[in-house]
Amino acid sequence: MSVRHDAKLLKAKGEIASEPRQRSCTDRTFELPTSMYATYFGLLFAYLGVMAVGFPHPEMVVPMAIFVIFLTGAIVTPAMWVRMNPGNGSRAMRMEQFLEKGIVTPTGRSGPGAAIVQMLMLPVLILLWGVAVVTIAALS
Repeated sequence: MSVRHDAKLLKAKGEIASEPRQRSCTDRTFELPTSMYATYFGLLFAYLGVMAVGFPHPEMVVPMAIFVIFLTGAIVTPAMWVRMNPGNGSRAMRMEQFLEKGIVTPTGRSGPGAAIVQMLMLPVLILLWGVAVVTIAALS
């Protein structure tokens, strides 16, 4: 059961901070180049295109439209997240910088090749799976 506490009492005990805390997230870019995100979502849209072409039934229009809307939302939301605090000055890493330095992850530094493979492995496999499914359906 919840109990309502008086704000003055909590402030006196030090349970409520009197000063605003420093933001925990100042860099919202995730440091990856924009072209990496474009490739990631391009592969996912390509999968939807393969499935739409491979299974061209009129009843699939609504589910495909829903998939496109959700995937578009998955692109727009992070883009809006980066632009929410324009005063922080953080920008996505340029591709040249990324190819020179790689990226720092919680488990250590990853080279550019390893980072590209880690990021694009899943959408490539999803696209290949879609091609395999459509091929099997066409041959049977």
